Amino acid sequence: MAQTGAAYPFGLREVVLTPILDSVLETLGTPKKLSASRTFTFTEAEEYVELRGDDRLIISRGMGPEVDWELEGGGIDLDVYNIMFGGTLSNTGVTPNQVRTVRKLVTQSRPYFKVEGRAINDGGGDQHAVVFRCRATSDVESTFADGQFYMTQAEGKGFGSLAVASLDALYDFIQNETPDTII
Repeated sequence: MAQTGAAYPFGLREVVLTPILDSVLETLGTPKKLSASRTFTFTEAEEYVELRGDDRLIISRGMGPEVDWELEGGGIDLDVYNIMFGGTLSNTGVTPNQVRTVRKLVTQSRPYFKVEGRAINDGGGDQHAVVFRCRATSDVESTFADGQFYMTQAEGKGFGSLAVASLDALYDFIQNETPDTII
């Protein structure tokens, strides 16, 4: 069945984060799935400035679009945590005594990464949303609570791509006739 203009995405099948190893060239690292993906929310936003004079609004000018995004997944994968918030990920020991640690130093800033989410279409195929250059800009909050699963949550901003292949691309919305997994 050929694609039409309308799609009916349903649910969330996967969210994948890919570290950006070089923020100028946007060299990508190894993509990792956000475990038990629950939400991937994104909003295109733009801040405007106004020129007022003579008791009226003369003109309004946009400062350039950006994306406000939020992610939520169940459990915690230290690889994904490290992609979102930075730090140094280390593995020590051997099975059955391995230890994985993310250590964040005061001198380490949050990294850039790419986010891609996928939902199935009710009529077949799927829908992907890609935000090219993200950075977590909110507080990092962790809660271990009685009778509750740990949830990995983050929110931040998405900025235009700097990579030559997708220069200035803020996001992509992709509709596939045949479902296509991210990784």
